[in-house]
Amino acid sequence: MSKPIRKAVLPVAGLGTRFLPATKAMPKEMLTVVDRPAIQHVVDEAWEGGIEHIAFVTGRNKGVIEDHFDKPFELEQTLLERNKTEVLKELEKYRPEPGKTSFTRQQEPLGLGHAVWCARDIVGNEPFALLLPDMIVQSEGERCMAQMIRLYNELSASSGKVNVIGVEEVPQEQVSNFGIVGIEAGEGPVWPITHMVEKPPVDQAPSNLSIMGRYILQPEVFAILATQQRGAGNEIQITDAMASLMKDQRFYAYKYSGRSFDCGSKLGFLLANTAFALSNEELGARYARELQKLLDN
Repeated sequence: MSKPIRKAVLPVAGLGTRFLPATKAMPKEMLTVVDRPAIQHVVDEAWEGGIEHIAFVTGRNKGVIEDHFDKPFELEQTLLERNKTEVLKELEKYRPEPGKTSFTRQQEPLGLGHAVWCARDIVGNEPFALLLPDMIVQSEGERCMAQMIRLYNELSASSGKVNVIGVEEVPQEQVSNFGIVGIEAGEGPVWPITHMVEKPPVDQAPSNLSIMGRYILQPEVFAILATQQRGAGNEIQITDAMASLMKDQRFYAYKYSGRSFDCGSKLGFLLANTAFALSNEELGARYARELQKLLDN
């Protein structure tokens, strides 16, 4: 049986150019989705999935992310003195325990695959989760990563070393914007993957199942990334490394239960805020009424 999934890698080194000027001084991952930074939603998903340690791969001017997950002594002391105990409890609820996070730098923007490789010494020789912070997943029950880890445990119990990739359907005309998997025939939501390709032309895509930013990978991918040639966008692509690893290990596509929002795009960011606001117990009903007024006008 394969080792359990204890660690997760979160690449947060991107420049956020699609959100300028908002991201000129503020990391895009710290832009808020309703009441917390986008990165907090992803970290919460990882913790709830059973992850024990998170490795953040950062870049220049990303120190505020590390600060966010640190203990803000002055702020907490002020809240305590003002008897704002509920707010203080909320802050403590989302702060990682000491030693549960690591931060390493991706010193050059060489692509997602290179960012993952930068975390190799933190992860070590064990399988790990990879969560892309631009993608926020809303689920009614069990969160996406928890679903994937549960599936991974089931598959690895009988098949040894396996890799699991979260996928979702996209319109056929949009497949060239994503990494796409080819699968064996079957009804799903789990399929053996036959091959994968990064941003294929529409007429060459093997399916309309896109890789949506949630992965469980074996550590052998690091050795492949160490010598991986640049691919699409002249960057080192994790999809290319996974395609190489497929020669020796099984990969499964999993159509998770939930809905993802690409917060790396303005539209996806706005949709995420709307979806999470509507589901918020405190704000949902009022927000829906105000939103309807805007639509009526």
